[in-house]
Amino acid sequence: MNDRTTAFADPITDDTLTQPYTGASPYDRYVHASVLNSMQQPLTEAPDEMGFLVTTQVMELWFTLIVHEWRTAQVAFAKDDLPAAMDALTRSRRALTALNGAWAPIAALTPAQFNGFRAAFGKASGFQSAMYRHMEFLLGDKSAGLLRAHRGDPAVHEALSETYREPSLYDEVLAFLHRQGMHVPLRVRERDVSEPYTSDPGVVEVWREIYTGPQHHPHLALGELLTDIAELIARWRYEHVLVVRRAMGSKPGSAGSSGLAWLEQRATRPVFPELWEVRGGI
Repeated sequence: MNDRTTAFADPITDDTLTQPYTGASPYDRYVHASVLNSMQQPLTEAPDEMGFLVTTQVMELWFTLIVHEWRTAQVAFAKDDLPAAMDALTRSRRALTALNGAWAPIAALTPAQFNGFRAAFGKASGFQSAMYRHMEFLLGDKSAGLLRAHRGDPAVHEALSETYREPSLYDEVLAFLHRQGMHVPLRVRERDVSEPYTSDPGVVEVWREIYTGPQHHPHLALGELLTDIAELIARWRYEHVLVVRRAMGSKPGSAGSSGLAWLEQRATRPVFPELWEVRGGI
C-alpha cells in the first residue's frame, strides 16, 4: 500500500526535463509567454476586469492569425493554387471558431459587473482595433472614415492603408474564378477595390453555375468554405451584439458611438453576399 502511494506521489520524470535552463526556458524564448503574461494590467479592483482584458487580448491574437491566413490564401489564389488557398481558408475557419468561443469569459457580465471597470478604459473601444479593421478590409468591407481614424499612428495607418488599397480576399477569389473560365463581369474585375464590395447579379450567376453543376467540384467546395467563413463572421458579430446588450443595454459606446445600435447595424452587413443570394434561386 505504501509502495503504491509513493509511486503515485513521486512519478518518474525524464531527467532532461529537470535540468536547469540558462536564462529563460527555450519555451519562453519561442512563445514569449512571460511577455504575454505581463500584459494584463487591470486599472481597478473589479474582479471581472481581468477576464475582460484577457478575453480582448486573446481575440487580438486570433485576429492576427486570421489576417495571416487570409493573406496566405490571397497569394495562393493569385497563383491559381487552389489547394494552398483552401488549406489557408480551412485554417482560418478553425481560428474563427476559436475566436467565437473566446466570448465565453465575458458573455454573461451584468451591468453592475461591467460598470465596475468600464470607466477605467475611458474612450477605448473594440472598434478601434487595427487588426480587426484589417479583417474587415480583407472581407471587402472598406471604409475611408474608419481608416482615417488611425492617422494619429503612422505605422498602423500605413499598414491599414495598404490593405485598404489592395484587392480584398473576395476580389482575389473572383479573379481566380474568372481565370478558371467563369464569366465574372468586367465591371466587377475592374471595380475600385477601395470601395466597399456590393453584390453583383453577374457574380450571383457565376455562383449559380457552380452550385447547379457537379456537386463535388472544387469550386463548389470553395463556395461552401467561404460560406462557412461568412457564417462564422456573422456569428461573431451577433455574439458581440448580445454581449453588449447584456452588459450595457442601449447606452452610448465608450468611444462616443451609439453603442448597441452601431453594432446592430454593422452586424447586418453581409459577407460574400452572392453566396447567400444564390441559394434562393437554385
